[in-house]
Amino acid sequence: MNDQERLEAGETDSQGYRPFVPPGKVMAEFTPKAVGVGLVLAVVLGAANAYLGMKVGLTVAATFPAAVVAMAVLRPFKGTVLEENIARTVASVGEALVAGAIFTLPAFVIAGVWKKLQFVDSALIMLVGGVMGVLFVALLRRTMVEEKELAFPESVACAEVVKAGQHGSTGAGLLFGAMGFSALWEFVKNGAGLNLVKEQVSTWLAFPPAKVGLAGKSISLKGGMVLSTPSASSAVVGVGFIVGPRLATIAFTGGLFAWGILTPLGNFLLSNTSPPAGGDALMNWSSTIWENVIRPFAVGAMIVSAFWTLWGLRKSLVSGLGRSIKDVKAAAAGGGEAVRTEKDLDIRLIGGALFVLAVPLVILYWYFTKDLAAALVLGAVMMVIGFFFVAVAGYLVGLIGSSNNPISGLTLSSLILAALLMLALGVTGSGGVLAVLAVAGVVCCACGVGGDMIQDLKVGHILGGTPWRMEIGEILGVILAAIALVVPISLLMTQYKIGSPQLPAPQAGLMAMMAKGIVGGQMAWFLVFTGAVFAVTLILIGAPAPMLIAVGMYLPLGATFAIFTGGLIRLVLDWLVKKKAPAGAVRAENTGILLASGLVAGEALTAVVLAALLIIRAPKPGEPQALVGWGAPSGGWGLVIFPVLALLLILVPYFKGRAAASRGGE
Repeated sequence: MNDQERLEAGETDSQGYRPFVPPGKVMAEFTPKAVGVGLVLAVVLGAANAYLGMKVGLTVAATFPAAVVAMAVLRPFKGTVLEENIARTVASVGEALVAGAIFTLPAFVIAGVWKKLQFVDSALIMLVGGVMGVLFVALLRRTMVEEKELAFPESVACAEVVKAGQHGSTGAGLLFGAMGFSALWEFVKNGAGLNLVKEQVSTWLAFPPAKVGLAGKSISLKGGMVLSTPSASSAVVGVGFIVGPRLATIAFTGGLFAWGILTPLGNFLLSNTSPPAGGDALMNWSSTIWENVIRPFAVGAMIVSAFWTLWGLRKSLVSGLGRSIKDVKAAAAGGGEAVRTEKDLDIRLIGGALFVLAVPLVILYWYFTKDLAAALVLGAVMMVIGFFFVAVAGYLVGLIGSSNNPISGLTLSSLILAALLMLALGVTGSGGVLAVLAVAGVVCCACGVGGDMIQDLKVGHILGGTPWRMEIGEILGVILAAIALVVPISLLMTQYKIGSPQLPAPQAGLMAMMAKGIVGGQMAWFLVFTGAVFAVTLILIGAPAPMLIAVGMYLPLGATFAIFTGGLIRLVLDWLVKKKAPAGAVRAENTGILLASGLVAGEALTAVVLAALLIIRAPKPGEPQALVGWGAPSGGWGLVIFPVLALLLILVPYFKGRAAASRGGE
């Protein structure tokens, strides 16, 4: 009996592989209800992550919550495990696509080349980039999914959740309960809701004046610093819980360096420039220093850190490219298994689709640059680097999971290459900036979707899904999400000033500054250079995650403080479970992440809804920015959320883990 016959009979093949659903078993899979559920969830999860990504510069991988919700929704309709697999695959693409979009599309507005988000151009960038990501991964699937050295940690965990769900353990109640709690809190505290609670409380700490001798003169210097509570955001605390105490602490370290050292130092040195008087005015003065001096410094650190990250991944990068080329050659030679679980989209269809996708891209670049030769060069380069970086992103997802997919670093590299090409071709000004950002947008969306797709395909590989059906489902999800998700992104950018502390969009700000700096000559080079030297220093002393430290400097202090708070809550939970119920550690961790995912989704979705309601009901001049005006918001009540979240994220997972331990672990 050969491997194909063993698999179809439900047995293990010679490589030790046996899918949950044997290839020979007939089961409903690509059905209207499965695809429909996935499409709806793609838009919902994508909208939630649009808010989160522009607020704190992070998105939460949607594969896990998508799997749970798909099981809960399809179960009353007698959905099969393969239908659930299709629904999850289609659903998770929304988060992946919007991750690429919010890292780049707001940059058009921040750079000043768009007055507001352009619907057609934005949708086209998302559509082409997302579909390219799926097609490129379809060429890579057999190599990466079956590569034994790639552990695919998140894929394996998700597959185990789906298997457990076949016995009724979906955990959907926990997810939806956390979503409801977070949604209610967002409505209470947000300025567009009941307007009862401030996001955070800040105060000004003044330092005594100091006499400094300079150039034979005695100069009196005054200064101070801003003290702030964490942002009262259940979503951001949830992000800190998910990433864990180590990464949360590193991000907060960057925030402390920016707001506890650099900004006070700037206040001290600039005290002779007649800063305003009064605590509130001085806090605004500090924010101005942070935004116009410290942020460019952080950009320099982010640039060097991104390249250092890529250099550390050079072996994986070369290996990923080699596997990609080998896989393409094998597919072109007619390699491929007849068994259902090994069928991908036809190689000829993929090649034709990629050619068709290149045409509107070249037209778009031509429209931006007014130079056909430059547009053709950009189109060709984008295809090459797009495939290259999608291969790298997919390989890295196999190593460390999609939550750690470094698409911002890959996108930055493509942006710099495109900007240098524009300079070499003599295309400058707004047209050059537009073209450079368009290349970055396509590559970023392709990398985001590509990483998500390879993770989904691995889950399907374990469960026994049909690859070509999953790939078609992902393309459908990209098409709908590319059109639909422009709306919530635009609403959020209308409700909040993009680049402000309320919606800082750190990656988009970095992309805008880089594009303008290289093509338009508007880069604050001295500040960027000193930030780059700082990053080199971090690298030389072996500091952990220099890129994350730089991002922490770029984000508002309240956001990094809230992330740190979530990390501390996770640390307490891990300690408690390890001490009292070590056998239930896996169950406790999964429960905590499920709850945290619900907190993120609940606040983010409510923020999108409230933004839409404010657009519909624009406040009159002088009217408070609230749907229900209940007076001035209170600062103290915002602190109540932190002990509540601590109890929720510690006690519920702990008792779940303890129950699992009493049954012998899970």
